[in-house]
Amino acid sequence: MAEMSDVFFVDGMRTPFGRAGEKGMYWNTRADDLVVKAIIGLMERNGEVPKDRIDDVAIAATSQTGDQGLTLGRTAAILAGLPMTVPGLAVERMCAGAMTSVTTMGASIGVGMYDLALAGGVEHMGHHPIGGNADPNPRFVAEKLVDPGALNMGVTAERIHDRFPHLTKERADRFGMASQHKVQAAYEAGKIQPDLVPVAVKDAEGAWGLATEDEGRRPETTLEGLASLKTPFRPHGRVTAGTSSPLTDGATISLLAGSGAVKEFGLAPKMRMVSFAFAGVQPEIMGIGPIPSTEKALKKAGLTIDDIGLFELNEAFAIQVISLLDHFGIADDDPRVNPWGGAIAVGHPLAASGVRLMIQLAAHFAERPDVRYGLTAMCVGLGQGGSVIWENPFFDGKKKRK
Repeated sequence: MAEMSDVFFVDGMRTPFGRAGEKGMYWNTRADDLVVKAIIGLMERNGEVPKDRIDDVAIAATSQTGDQGLTLGRTAAILAGLPMTVPGLAVERMCAGAMTSVTTMGASIGVGMYDLALAGGVEHMGHHPIGGNADPNPRFVAEKLVDPGALNMGVTAERIHDRFPHLTKERADRFGMASQHKVQAAYEAGKIQPDLVPVAVKDAEGAWGLATEDEGRRPETTLEGLASLKTPFRPHGRVTAGTSSPLTDGATISLLAGSGAVKEFGLAPKMRMVSFAFAGVQPEIMGIGPIPSTEKALKKAGLTIDDIGLFELNEAFAIQVISLLDHFGIADDDPRVNPWGGAIAVGHPLAASGVRLMIQLAAHFAERPDVRYGLTAMCVGLGQGGSVIWENPFFDGKKKRK
């Protein structure tokens, strides 16, 4: 008889993230090959896990077409050399695709149906621009269900500034600059590289190279430089390229396990799933979505925001993150928030980003036994938010040593 189980994040890896477009390092690389490379890297690092014991593979993509279509979980599993007995599926929840892959597989493990699963996501925004292949139902506009601007994420970010005037452009600029500086510091300290899977890439001349680092970083960013940037979403607006995540290509993957599999194979989990939640908000201000989803996840866990010792929040836009922090009474520069920077610097390959947040939180947990709970959260296009609360298996109850 199947029994309820704890759900563990055993490990996670990702490709380096590349700039989308013809000048980006993945222009001549297929989206599905990015996922395959990530899966191979993760399984090699966790060789004690028998490939034939993987119960399912869930891979998310926002634009499920071309080289990131065709039931990605199944095709990627086959291409990565998993046995033909391992099934797979595709997931789509725009920006929260990989997060939904994790919660869906985690729920299956939690009710005892699965022992082990792979969950992740990919987005090749160079090959598949967001919404480029979509055909929204005309009723959305004709019946005024959703404002047409809601399909433009930058416009929705400007509307958060409108709604909360005290969340100024200057605050967003400072947050964006800090993200760039924190990512660079993390790279210089060797914090991010261990979880990256190198990818062979070919340039326009046919020469081969190796992608080993996130491509879009701008560590030289200054407040003066940010203040001078154009506001592409609105004349005299407040959202700029410096406070937005760049268009990005990349893939992420995680290994999840139940209590029985952890014991059977002697695994050393990096995190335990405590709760998760998704919530809907008006699409016109989709960036506030993580506020209600986090409140729901906290309630399900029996926790308060004060119990959260580390935050990995997806920086789709700076204003989106600081609106959540403001709601919960957390300072923009609180050291618990995105300690190694975030998507403004490394990029946001839509459906892949949720697992990147988890990979970084897991790495923080290993260094912070004084922290018991952490949060991964993100806004989602068309008016949603997603949040997952995790517990640190290394928690020792001692206060942080200075």
